[in-house]
Amino acid sequence: MAKTEKVTQLTKDQLQLIERMGGVLEGGGLAPAPARVSALLLVSHETELPFEEISRLLNLSKSATSNAINLLLTFQRLEYVTRPGERRRYFRVKMFNWKEDMKEKFVAVGQMSAMYKEVLRQRPKSTPEFNRGLADMTDFLDHIVKEMPALFKKWEQKS
Repeated sequence: MAKTEKVTQLTKDQLQLIERMGGVLEGGGLAPAPARVSALLLVSHETELPFEEISRLLNLSKSATSNAINLLLTFQRLEYVTRPGERRRYFRVKMFNWKEDMKEKFVAVGQMSAMYKEVLRQRPKSTPEFNRGLADMTDFLDHIVKEMPALFKKWEQKS
C-alpha cells in the first residue's frame, strides 16, 4: 500500500511574498535561487520541505535547487532533518540557534575591524581621504562591537 504524501500548495499572496523577500535577500548578497529557497522556507506553512517540493514550488531545475540548497547549507542558513522510516532529507531555515549565530556575527565584525586596523597601519600616508574613510569605518565597527552586547541584553530583558 503506497503512502499518500501531503503536497504543499502556495497561495498567490505567498508566491508574491516569496518573490519580494527573495529580492531583499538578493540585495543582501544571495543569488536568486538561494534567495528564493530561503524565502520559500520562511513563507511556506510547512517549515520543513523535501528537495523535490522545493524544486517544484519554485519551478527550479534539480541542479539549481541542489546548488542553492548546498550554498545555504554551507552558509549555515539551512539545516536538514530526517524522519523515521524515510530516506529523504527535509530542509528548514536554521532558526533554532539564531542567538548564537548573531553572537558569532558580532565576533566576526570585531575580527573585520582588527583586520581593517592592520590594513590602515600599512596604508601609505599619500592617500589621506581613503585612509580617513577606512578609519571611520573601523571606528564604526568598533562601536557596533561595543554596543551590541548591551542592546542584546536590553532586548532579552524586554521579553
